[in-house]
Amino acid sequence: MSTIWKIGTRDSQLALWQANWAKDLLLKKGVQTELLPVKSEGDIDFVTPLYEMGVQGIFTKTLDVAMLKGDIDIAVHSMKDVPTQLPKGIVQAAVLPRANYGDVLVLNDQLSNNKCNAQIGKADDESHAALNLVIATSSVRRRAQWLNRFPNHRLESLRGNVNSRLRKVDESDWNGAIFAKAGLERINVLPNNAVDIDWMLPAPAQGAVVIVVREDNTSLLGLVSQLNDTTTAICTKIERDFLRTLLGGCTTPISALAKVENGYVQFVGQLMSLDGIEKIEVRRFLPLAESENMGVDAGLEVLENGGRSIIEKIKKDA
Repeated sequence: MSTIWKIGTRDSQLALWQANWAKDLLLKKGVQTELLPVKSEGDIDFVTPLYEMGVQGIFTKTLDVAMLKGDIDIAVHSMKDVPTQLPKGIVQAAVLPRANYGDVLVLNDQLSNNKCNAQIGKADDESHAALNLVIATSSVRRRAQWLNRFPNHRLESLRGNVNSRLRKVDESDWNGAIFAKAGLERINVLPNNAVDIDWMLPAPAQGAVVIVVREDNTSLLGLVSQLNDTTTAICTKIERDFLRTLLGGCTTPISALAKVENGYVQFVGQLMSLDGIEKIEVRRFLPLAESENMGVDAGLEVLENGGRSIIEKIKKDA
């Protein structure tokens, strides 16, 4: 009788979609699995903004504990939620092909005379700069980038699963709220009025799904590693190396994006102050064969050009 491996996952609709995706891919490789949904700390407290919770792995540590105890064999995560340092005994087994890495602004159609429109997502838009708009997000990265561009706007906190956040937008007096596009697309709830924000740089590993297993479970590690998408793994490693070098967590506005095209890696990374006033950006372009230390080197460049003082101030004010 073949082994049935237990997949641990958060119990949100999006997390279950991701876990079922991994389950289906493994089944095609002849690997039998079953899902074991759990609630993470981040799924229980929907009130406190993530940047105030100040906990690394707020969405992953419950599954980490379950795995180390032997209650589950596999965990599936949105990769941007995973700390750059995995717990001892747990290793990355596979990164699945990346979906859309961008952010979108969902407009509030229930708000009469909403002056926020599709132009706000364009890199050359200046029409919204002087307006007193209200935008919702609990991401310090999105908050800082938005304030850097629109310092007159007011930012409000928005927590909850995807569906509850969409509902809150309609029930609020906000002009709109920012979401990861991949999450909305995966569970088929992307509103028609969603505006692509083409000027906003994503979180490291946004749009990617990672599968982790126990390090000592070598047979399972070999099975799951068959699902690894090499290009996505390379890009997310570079982005997360940048994040780790800056010692960034959920309280630090850090953005990064690496793309592989025609044998070259193009990288852009940013560090901002919480209010969006200070911004340090770094860009790199290297042959794929020379990109191993790209994220680390880019992070060191940011630190050497004023990044240390920004990070120290954020930690002091925390």
